[in-house]
Amino acid sequence: MLKILLPLTILLLLPTALPSSSLWIALMTSLMILSTISLLSLPVYFDTFIYGSLFIDLMGAMLVTLSLFVTLLMVMASQKILMTKNSPKNFLTLVTLLALILVLAFISSNLMFFYIMFEASLVPTLFLILGWGYQPERLQAGTYLMFYTITASLPLLFSLLILFNANSHLNFTLPYWSFIPYSSMSTVWWLITILAFLVKTPLFISHLWLPKAHVEAPVAGSMILAGILLKLGGYGMIRIATNFMKLNLKIAPMIMSISLIGAVITSFICIRQTDVKSLIAYSSVSHMGLVTGGILSNTPWGWTGAFTLMLAHGLCSSCMFALANMTYETTQTRSMATTKGLMNLFPAMTLWWFIFSACNMGAPPSLNLMGEIILITSILAFSNFSSILLGIISFLAAGYSLFLYTSTQHGPTPAFMNPLSLFTPRNYTTCFIHFIPLIFFILKADMIASWL
Repeated sequence: MLKILLPLTILLLLPTALPSSSLWIALMTSLMILSTISLLSLPVYFDTFIYGSLFIDLMGAMLVTLSLFVTLLMVMASQKILMTKNSPKNFLTLVTLLALILVLAFISSNLMFFYIMFEASLVPTLFLILGWGYQPERLQAGTYLMFYTITASLPLLFSLLILFNANSHLNFTLPYWSFIPYSSMSTVWWLITILAFLVKTPLFISHLWLPKAHVEAPVAGSMILAGILLKLGGYGMIRIATNFMKLNLKIAPMIMSISLIGAVITSFICIRQTDVKSLIAYSSVSHMGLVTGGILSNTPWGWTGAFTLMLAHGLCSSCMFALANMTYETTQTRSMATTKGLMNLFPAMTLWWFIFSACNMGAPPSLNLMGEIILITSILAFSNFSSILLGIISFLAAGYSLFLYTSTQHGPTPAFMNPLSLFTPRNYTTCFIHFIPLIFFILKADMIASWL
């Protein structure tokens, strides 16, 4: 992992040495090389490696690869910041810092170090929203993001201190943890421990910060938020849940019910959205509700399904936000009431919208389909009563994905649209690089399932 960490740390110094135009190309090239190295190193991590407080296995390695991948793509999608000279050096410094924090979070073996990185990831994200957001409401979005996350994270800090007091270590790679007896008090302790991860995932009722943050964030903020930062919550839950399975079982029925009912409600909310980014943001809440249910099913099958859908959702939602931004740059509006008939102007972009809308609803041969099949199986094994909710979630996912596609691509083209604006090769490349792993990772399903 040093071959990833050291270059990323050195990349933080690039803005002081290069002009903006050269810096952009140098950073994209460096991130492409690091992503390739990380991807080619994946077979090495079929075994677990522990170096002091750093720990890497296949799940951590794949999420590190995804982080570098999405960071590269968000730099590609944010060329407008360079063209408008909107502080490009500061922007690239924040993006690189965020990538470094995420890599450190995914390779830490100490829960306290993971907690510090978990919280530190908020700072660059907040600066991205406040510095490069579109509207004055970004201040409110930043406030929601900070207050929801920090309020839920403070109990986690106290519970980690209690855990350290009982065990004299916070290393989640060690299999044995001594703790207070399995009583009602320990159930409360477990609930406040995973509350921070549930808010980050986000669980329905604690999700209000997410649509606001997505709508007000620049394209880079939306891509990293949907692609990686939501996965920090799922990753943290999987890491801790494997050590406290008895406590997990006590709260599973309640949290799983909230997450599945919430997924149904947010799916209905998606169908009545008029803002493209808001619809994609609410669909993320629905998908991550399934992930939460799979993690709490307390089975290796559920954890594998949750991890698979996290990877698939990271790629799919990231590209959908990139496509929403490409549409916005062309039409200067995100309203689905006025964005019509894009098929007449940009048939190539329509193809990408269709492909990623299909992936979003879990159509074959996407990785989303594999993740949803495994998750539905594991949740049904936990409770047969969830079959009705799962059926509604799957049906509505197809409904709002097709609604998004048909609303924006079909119909008469409004007169205010500029027919001379282009869907550039950079936009094609961004979509294509998202598409390749989303389709071809399903051919290596054994690799995804073998991290347990």
